[in-house]
Amino acid sequence: MENQGGGGGGGGGGGGVLHIVMFPWLAMGHLIPFHHLSNLLASKGQQISFLSTPRNLSRLPKIPSSLSSLINLIPLPFPQVPNLPPQSESSMDIPYQKAQLLKTAFDLLQNPVAHFLKSTNPKPDWIVYDYASHWLPPLAAELGVAAAYFSLFNAATMAFIGPPSMILDGEYARTTAEDFTVVPRWIPVASEIVYRRHEVAKFMESSEGNESGTNDVERFAVSIGGSDVVLFRTRVEFEPEWFNIVCELYNKPVVALGFLPPQLVGNEEEGGNDEKWAEIEGWLEKQRVNSVVYVALGTEATLSEEELTGLALGLERSGLAFFWVLRKPPGSTRDQLEMLPNGFMDRVMDRGWVYVDWAPQARILSHPAIGGLLTHCGWNSVIEGLSYGRVLILFPVMNDQGLSARLLGGKKLGVEIPRNEWDGSFTSDSVSHSVRLAMVSEEGETLRANAREAKGLFGDKDINGHHIENCLHYLLENRPFK
Repeated sequence: MENQGGGGGGGGGGGGVLHIVMFPWLAMGHLIPFHHLSNLLASKGQQISFLSTPRNLSRLPKIPSSLSSLINLIPLPFPQVPNLPPQSESSMDIPYQKAQLLKTAFDLLQNPVAHFLKSTNPKPDWIVYDYASHWLPPLAAELGVAAAYFSLFNAATMAFIGPPSMILDGEYARTTAEDFTVVPRWIPVASEIVYRRHEVAKFMESSEGNESGTNDVERFAVSIGGSDVVLFRTRVEFEPEWFNIVCELYNKPVVALGFLPPQLVGNEEEGGNDEKWAEIEGWLEKQRVNSVVYVALGTEATLSEEELTGLALGLERSGLAFFWVLRKPPGSTRDQLEMLPNGFMDRVMDRGWVYVDWAPQARILSHPAIGGLLTHCGWNSVIEGLSYGRVLILFPVMNDQGLSARLLGGKKLGVEIPRNEWDGSFTSDSVSHSVRLAMVSEEGETLRANAREAKGLFGDKDINGHHIENCLHYLLENRPFK
């Protein structure tokens, strides 16, 4: 076991250039941070090969011209799988019920990945991957390539998922929804970081199917268990007790990467265009400082019409300005605006904007008019919001998000919208109250102050940069023998 927390230490320990292969799961919330890490390592002179399918590679932000010679995008033909619509290369292209079919396609990338690792020159030193690639560690070991598991979830979430050894040997199996609503027995501290009953139902529906032959918990366990090092997108200072727990549970080197805060070098770096941003910026410039709630629920989360109605009416009743990025559900034939309550757009037109196109999230969050972020609690969005000191209104929808909501609520960085424990229902009044509490009420001043203070922890590029230097030092010192 090794706890690599961060701090100084200088990159390039021992010197030299590594060839690092990046291979993320097929979701934008995974592809983007892998791409961000690629840029940071390339900026320190490392050679990067980024593997994914053609459509996903086309969605990535533009590589800075200064790094284009160091980052190679390698397209892998997307496998065809029955019942998976053509060009459904990412989780944002499909309803979450088809997630296991996407994993079936992902598993068929094993041979193309093996061919690349065997044939590319220079031979890769490391391959960086995440939870879905349970077949990759033995393949990498056979080919003499070191394997680094990149956790895009915080340490508290991964501690809840559990130690690979206990999961793999069947010593502890969670077979019912109730098993996920209590603190696991391997957690040695009192904790409120557990799932709600309604969250487990959706989690089990999307992850426990057998279409791919391997459920998500097993994927986590095998992928982590077979790694040479685990990299965490966190800082020890933020969750010291949870970081120490995962170090104990994994019994292998664990390195904190920092938060990889957003870097606004220019709108093109984010994959947007100046014309769209100019329109958004023009609207934001008309709003008071810290007055606007930015509402964004990620690229995967899909709300029912009842949930959309509750959220819309809650925003309306709050009386506050809002900028809501509303994505069309995969496969839907209805326009996003048609799914909102009758008359809603007319009633809020003087203070709210429902935006139905791609939006430059980090750029919007950086604007002084934004005061809070109503979020699905995806770790990427949380990091972006707190990097700019925005108070959080927590509305978890799926996957790890409920656990992150409990962590953030416990740290008083935001307020969670109350929902029925069993069916997840909520009222528009609870939305309105939560939004006003976080944004303007005297009761919420502590939350706002904590979020402003968190900006230093999450957004400081120099301190987070030291973590990247330490990571690179580790990778250089522990590269496979050549």
